[in-house]
Amino acid sequence: MKKGKKLYEGKAKIIFASPDKYLVIQHFKDDATAYNNQKRASIEGKGILNNRISEHIFSSLKDVGIENHLIKRLNMREQLINLVDIIPIEFVVRNIVTGSLTKRLGIEDGTILNKPLIEFCYKNDNLGDPLVAREHIYAFGWASLLELDFITKQCLRINDFLQGLFKGIGIKLVDFKLEFGKRKSDGKIILADEISPDTCRLWDANTDKKLDKDRFRKDLGNIMEAYQEVAKRLGILHEQSNNIRPIKFPKPTEVKIKKK
Repeated sequence: MKKGKKLYEGKAKIIFASPDKYLVIQHFKDDATAYNNQKRASIEGKGILNNRISEHIFSSLKDVGIENHLIKRLNMREQLINLVDIIPIEFVVRNIVTGSLTKRLGIEDGTILNKPLIEFCYKNDNLGDPLVAREHIYAFGWASLLELDFITKQCLRINDFLQGLFKGIGIKLVDFKLEFGKRKSDGKIILADEISPDTCRLWDANTDKKLDKDRFRKDLGNIMEAYQEVAKRLGILHEQSNNIRPIKFPKPTEVKIKKK
């Protein structure tokens, strides 16, 4: 499919136009960022793995009735997706306490929640993606009451499915971030963005070894090996079709931290 002009570039992906006005091409970059872009690196091959893992998960979610933006994977780094107007809220679903929740509330790291916790963060890098309440979302028109209720239910359904998916391959789904948007063709709210080790916290079920971007955030090393392990357990690492080939990934290069 012919790729058109660049429409948007984020920290991990680029969106390009396609010949269809309602479809776009999503390109996965190798860039890694943390702490609101204060820490950055290029990790060769990360985009390839995230593309494949996210495609596998979105396809699986579609099979159980969760509508999302994925049409198909085009190649090693790109997907054809529905064009959406992103709702400017990140929906963070937590099953186990860690990260910022531990810091904010002083709750012991690793505490298992009795039921999933959903937090809302306003998507604004300059403000550090601040936490907001449901009332903020209504007040500023980011989503209506009915829309937010629908999205919340979708988050819980997705969480139920993903917990089962990862439990079956020996991984704990600690928490993850979701984004939703209104499909340009009909205005329907659907799941968008990606679901990958970049957007989830994934711990080995036996050892609690981190298999996600926390390896980059916390300088734990073996970042690509962790992502490869997730793909391997999902059974998608060595796919030979559609120009995907087994590859070896070098170590990340040039991590930079901005001083405040």
